[in-house]
Amino acid sequence: MTTTGEDRAAARNGPWWWTRWRSAVLDGGLALVSAVECALEGIPFARDAGIPVAAGVVFGLLAGAVLVVRRRWPIAVVLVSIAITPAQMGFLMGVVGLYTLAASELPRRIIAALAGMSLVGMLIVTLVRVRQDMAHGDVTVGDWFLPFASITMALGMTAPPVLLGLYVGARRRLMESLRERADSLERELHLLAERAEERAEWARGEERTRIAREMHDVVAHRVSLMVVHAAALQAVARKDPEKAVRNAALVGDMGRQALTELREMLGVLRSADGAAGRRRVEVPVSLVAVGEAAAEAASRVAEASAEGPDGPCLAELEELVGQSAAAGMVVDLSVEGEVRSYAPEVEATAYRVVQEALTNVHKHAAGAKTYVRLAHRVSEIAMQVENEPPPEVGSASSARLPSGGNGLVGMKERVAALGGVFVSGPTDAGGFRVSAVIPAS
Repeated sequence: MTTTGEDRAAARNGPWWWTRWRSAVLDGGLALVSAVECALEGIPFARDAGIPVAAGVVFGLLAGAVLVVRRRWPIAVVLVSIAITPAQMGFLMGVVGLYTLAASELPRRIIAALAGMSLVGMLIVTLVRVRQDMAHGDVTVGDWFLPFASITMALGMTAPPVLLGLYVGARRRLMESLRERADSLERELHLLAERAEERAEWARGEERTRIAREMHDVVAHRVSLMVVHAAALQAVARKDPEKAVRNAALVGDMGRQALTELREMLGVLRSADGAAGRRRVEVPVSLVAVGEAAAEAASRVAEASAEGPDGPCLAELEELVGQSAAAGMVVDLSVEGEVRSYAPEVEATAYRVVQEALTNVHKHAAGAKTYVRLAHRVSEIAMQVENEPPPEVGSASSARLPSGGNGLVGMKERVAALGGVFVSGPTDAGGFRVSAVIPAS
């Protein structure tokens, strides 16, 4: 886990402008050493200048102590070191000040200007000092030594701290950039994980809706026919035993079909839940893996459903209509165009639309004549289920079939998911019509 900018800001526990006590102690120690150095160098300066030694010592102490503010005001420290260079004081201050200045976030032109001023000042002071020594006879070498010593001394006191400071500053900025990039990446990973969880929740919701539609189609149609046959069986049990036996056999067949379809769907759900559970156990701690695992675990239900048994197809449409006809409904099936195969989801949706429409006729218009039309077109398949008004007003409730009001909603969702058009509503003759057009691909 990386340290964010907020965490670093909260970690500031040093006094005044220092972020840490360790930095304050370091600067205090450097300032103490610099003050002692300048105080000692202030003694010969006071003698040469003809002022009291105590004044030179106090001046050196005050000048050297300026190094304590090097992190806060590096420019001031460098300017003070340049100012006391003629007095041959503050060499430690000059080196540390130049390093701090070069490592700071100040513009490069300011750093170059102050480093140049320090170089020129050191060059001049060294040149004058060496010339005085040569004049006094302390140094007996050739004339080449004067510029060589001056340039070497000036470069030695300014170039190393400036170059080191530039390197440390560049490295610090690089680390800050990498740290910010890591923070940004961590935020993006958190966002991806949240989005993956949202997609997983959406996928679970979509799968719950799909399963609810399948369960509604299976239970509503099969059970509705079973109730209708049971009502007919009750009516003809004593008058026509043979017909009662046939109705009882139909009820048994429909019940077995409903149980088979329900068992298949429950098997798919169990396998999907088991796969998702195993995947949750194997989820690693990594944020990237969390996002991927969330999305994958959420989609396993849909994948397992897609890998399950094939859904209904249009070839079973005649059997579906025959079951309704066996329940006493007068159904007229007509097919137009060249019969061909479609994608499994297209055929399943077309079948479910006709199935649900027939179920609604059983529920709300029992005994009404129904027309089922199926048209195979070039790039689409169209279906229409239309029923006439029921012969008796009370027939709709004769079988006491409940309705949850989800049939039309489910049909519309199925068709819309494939890019089709769904229309339903009453007819002028008092019946009801359900129409749907689904793209062939």
